[in-house]
Amino acid sequence: MSGGAKLAKAAGRRNSPAPSAGVRRKALPVPLTMKAWVLGGPGELELVDKPVPAPGVAEVLVRVDAVAVCGTDLEVIGHGDPALVRGGAPFNKNFTPGHEYMGTVAAPGPGVDEFAVGERVAVEVHAGCGRCERCREGMYTACLNYGMNYGDRDKGHRANGFTTDGGFAQYAVNHVNTLVRVPGGMSDEEATLIVTAGTAIYALDVAGGLVAGQSVVVIGPGAIGLMAAAAAKALGAGPVILVGTGQDRNRLQTGLKLGADAVVNAQESDAVEDVLRLTRGRGAHYVFECSGARDAINVAARMVSRGGRICAVAFAREPVPVDVARLVSNNIYLFGIRGEGRSATRRAAALMAQKRFPAKLLHTHTFPFAEVPAAIRCAAQRTGDPIKVVVKV
Repeated sequence: MSGGAKLAKAAGRRNSPAPSAGVRRKALPVPLTMKAWVLGGPGELELVDKPVPAPGVAEVLVRVDAVAVCGTDLEVIGHGDPALVRGGAPFNKNFTPGHEYMGTVAAPGPGVDEFAVGERVAVEVHAGCGRCERCREGMYTACLNYGMNYGDRDKGHRANGFTTDGGFAQYAVNHVNTLVRVPGGMSDEEATLIVTAGTAIYALDVAGGLVAGQSVVVIGPGAIGLMAAAAAKALGAGPVILVGTGQDRNRLQTGLKLGADAVVNAQESDAVEDVLRLTRGRGAHYVFECSGARDAINVAARMVSRGGRICAVAFAREPVPVDVARLVSNNIYLFGIRGEGRSATRRAAALMAQKRFPAKLLHTHTFPFAEVPAAIRCAAQRTGDPIKVVVKV
């Protein structure tokens, strides 16, 4: 070999990125069929054999290792909305729900070299069309090819577990843009929480982003609300106040462990008065509404300071009246977010990797893949006071 060839070969070795720990150089064995849970009628799940999907251009086949049950999964399985499959309700369409999953890269599609076979990844729900104004701004959860084209594969819009098959299966296909590397040493169960934390980070981002030294109230100690309190504290907010109800006592205590400075039980005291007292009568700089309760936005408007900001994170079950006069007369800003936009999931993974808050506290129950219906019931009925129920695939 000539000296020039040796030099070129050595340079190639230096410039090639080292494979991540545990990454396999050879493709994982992928079967032709897989087990997957599909939605029949409302509330009906059946375990069936389905073909393993093939990744296309800019897509990756992920072997699902764990999937968490989200409150929105319960809505999809029980009522259909907000899922929309081939232009209608998701029932009896061989549709697999589930969107909070993580797994292992099993096979890259054509042209994909950003991830190697064997890497552990968490996934985002949404892959916008990539070509509309909002997608180019990074707001792919507000893709303009959503509307009547929601889930139209010709437009490129995807929402796994809502418009396309999700993670209650052994394999799933994801757009490469939706993958986030799982930090080393993180368990599968905790990794399913990355997208939940990403939603909380997105809410903080949209509402203002700079929360250090400012007061934050979170209404609703569900998984996203707990993550919002934890992330706000990790980013320097103070005080961070978590508001719940009597049935949330254990979750409120978990909120304290995650970093909240104070918790308020709205069934034992006047939550608005408590927040005003804890903020020296001025109200909070930010209020994040994560409960979806009917009057929660109006309650938030009484908790926030003049010129403050409210971010609605939860889906309300029905249209709700809002005291617009109070918002206008007090110069209060009202925002709404959907999902985990603007690459917030990557920032969430970084905070979790740095152990800025103990996210694993949210994982309370584990079920095997064969018992997905039992996992759904556990989450829906709150049997054993779960926060996050995880299915190991």
